Amino acid sequence: MTQATRVEILDGFRKKINTGRPVVGGGAGVGLSAKCAELAGLDFIVIYNSGRYRMAGRSSMAGLMPYGDANAIVMEMADEVLPVVRHTPVVAGVCGTDPFRSIPRLLDDVRSRGFAGVQNYPTVCLFEGIIRANLEETGLGFDREVDMVRLARERDLLTLSYVASPDEARAMVDAGADILVPHMGLTTSGTVGARTAISMAEVLDRLAEMRDAIVREDPDAIVICHGGPIAEPDDVDLVLRKVPGVHGFLGASSMERLPTEVAMVDHMRRFLDIQLNG
Repeated sequence: MTQATRVEILDGFRKKINTGRPVVGGGAGVGLSAKCAELAGLDFIVIYNSGRYRMAGRSSMAGLMPYGDANAIVMEMADEVLPVVRHTPVVAGVCGTDPFRSIPRLLDDVRSRGFAGVQNYPTVCLFEGIIRANLEETGLGFDREVDMVRLARERDLLTLSYVASPDEARAMVDAGADILVPHMGLTTSGTVGARTAISMAEVLDRLAEMRDAIVREDPDAIVICHGGPIAEPDDVDLVLRKVPGVHGFLGASSMERLPTEVAMVDHMRRFLDIQLNG
């Protein structure tokens, strides 16, 4: 594949935003999803460990649990996805809190494999309450993800950052994150989607709050939304109309699980509707 530089990628994104069009990225859990994403013209592709679970019919939440080595899974998935992508930037979901890896060495490997950038996933920003407190207290907190993004910027990798609060957003901007992605929780809808989620009204409020925190730190930052009830194109359209300064959308389940479920079920049912002759 042809590899654009970080500056070239960001210049392209900003030119698109300046013409009034959103930046749109999608997760790829299998090579076919990546091929479809490129055919559709998505601006970037992300490989998350959760994509493997999602496209195996399990919940994306499995990506936050100890069912596999998150960083190793992403590097394995790279062998399937990277060879079928010709020109679209591909980003690696990196677990920056992994206590068994040298993150600088991992980032060097990510770069040498052909990834254009990184994103902090799995991320502890999705945990709350006592579990989050314990992660922070024991050296497995969000600051490790911030450090990972800072190290990635030093290597001139494109950096996307999930955040779930204004404080996290400010920390990632200070670390040099290129694209901030306020995370609204597990995507709703479908066979393994969330049933419990915040309302769209709360999504709009949270997005506006984080957008304000981000632009105060860096007026030129790119902000894109993700997750929760933002599941369909109409949802994204609503968010972008209601919260100016949000520049696009990153979908994972929205891009590959939900359309796959609908298309396959509808297609298979058409065979069942065939009538025998005689």
